Amino acid sequence: MSDSHPTPLPADLNARLAEGGAGTESIGTVVVAGLANIAIAAAKIVAGLISGSAAMMSEAAHSLADTTTEVLLFTALRRGVHPADERHPFGYGKESYVWAFLAALFTFVAGAGFSITHGVHTIHSGRHSGDYTVSYVVLAVSFAIEATSLTRAVRQVRNSAGRWRVTPARFLRVSPDTTIKAVFLEDSAALVGLVLAGAGLGLAQATGEELWDGLASVAIGLLLLVAATTLAGSNVSLLVGRAATPRIRRMVEEEILAIPTVERIETLLTMQLGPTDVLVAAKVDFADTATGADIESAADEAERRLRARYSGIRYVFLDPTRRRG
Repeated sequence: MSDSHPTPLPADLNARLAEGGAGTESIGTVVVAGLANIAIAAAKIVAGLISGSAAMMSEAAHSLADTTTEVLLFTALRRGVHPADERHPFGYGKESYVWAFLAALFTFVAGAGFSITHGVHTIHSGRHSGDYTVSYVVLAVSFAIEATSLTRAVRQVRNSAGRWRVTPARFLRVSPDTTIKAVFLEDSAALVGLVLAGAGLGLAQATGEELWDGLASVAIGLLLLVAATTLAGSNVSLLVGRAATPRIRRMVEEEILAIPTVERIETLLTMQLGPTDVLVAAKVDFADTATGADIESAADEAERRLRARYSGIRYVFLDPTRRRG
């Protein structure tokens, strides 16, 4: 049996592939998104109070939820990179998913809950809004800021997808880096929410019916609900112990089977330990003529081969076993 000890990831292409968008680039993306949301939230609150618009107040809640989410995501990035110790021999990578799940939960409760409740109240009360001018200005400025933040997130997604040689959509589906996925979804939802708020305000002003303002608020809440549910589901899957991507599993099989003394792999298990770390455990049938020294040498070679192909593999356990059947 062979197990690898935590070592620094090499500063080469494989290391960048293993990061998959995590690290400094993700921290920068989260910080930019967080600062943008703080400024936007303050402006929306002022505009919402002046106009009395439910949609604007929902957008304010949306930005406040996003700001809190960025703080939690920043915490996830910082906590998740703590090195392994005696109490946590596989490191703290999964802790990043805990904080990211809390971020999704906060968006679900604070953002979606407030928006839907406030929208329903506005639909029933039919309260007349105040001046719309400030709201339109804030929406336009917010759209420009959110578009800038989303552009950075999209650039990171495309760069990471290019290194993996997959489409950006597939990268977002399979990437274990939930922070960039969260920022991308939040910024996308923010832009759609701004459009919904603007449409609600415009229709309410044109028709004199506050129903449209309330409906826009409810729509924003449902939008947040979808985003939060998507992120929560992704983080729960990783917390439970999601396997590495099929592409990595195929690579692991190829490299282990390429070792001369290996006859076949009876069982192969992989698990994503964090945004950059993968565990590999396999029951391997070695050649009947293989000695103990041959098996030890094969285990070491397997570790070297796997790390050379994908440096995100941090732990390798090979268990010699007899062929079944």
